[in-house]
Amino acid sequence: MSVITIERKVLEKNDEIARLNRALFAQHGIFALNFVSSPGSGKTSILERTLEHLIGRVRIAVIEGDVQTDLDAQRVAKYNVPVVQIVTHGGCHLEAKLVYDALTRITLDNIDLFVIENVGNLVCPANYDLGEAMKVVVMSTTEGEDKPLKYPGMFRNSTVLLINKIDLLPYVNVKLEKLRQNAFQINPSLIIFETSCTTGAGIPEWCDWLVKKVPAAE
Repeated sequence: MSVITIERKVLEKNDEIARLNRALFAQHGIFALNFVSSPGSGKTSILERTLEHLIGRVRIAVIEGDVQTDLDAQRVAKYNVPVVQIVTHGGCHLEAKLVYDALTRITLDNIDLFVIENVGNLVCPANYDLGEAMKVVVMSTTEGEDKPLKYPGMFRNSTVLLINKIDLLPYVNVKLEKLRQNAFQINPSLIIFETSCTTGAGIPEWCDWLVKKVPAAE
């Protein structure tokens, strides 16, 4: 019982700060995304392809969360967008306070779209609101059809599912339609895009949909 009480208090404090983050985003007219996935799904590659398509159409900033190193931030910085790296030193998820602190290092007046790339983990980040408008969960075809069933919380709390690495479908024992069925079983409202960072498939469709969600791009 005490563990439940402690967890509830931690989440309540996190939600308080998430509301501050959300208010900041609203104040500056920013649309914020929380990118989540397991390690190796291609989340950073998806972000890179997204930046390639959207730079010049919307003004973007990025927060990179990782347990160690700033390697992902270095990749993103090549696109000349504001980027802040958060190193959790083993922590399995970002929390609202970490995002709040990172926001003080970016001039929000010049941003239309804010992407928070969370730590690679499909468990803990599902429960932590960072103040984002929506969660975008990325999974690759190499992870199997049952991933939504094994990690239902993440898929239930996400608005968009990007099924990545569809170019590998001929080489893996995965049926795309079954994967989609499992995802819809958990969350019938999921918006699904099928993508490949190698061939570029699905990236324009995902980016065009995203641009319509950004107020400044209307």
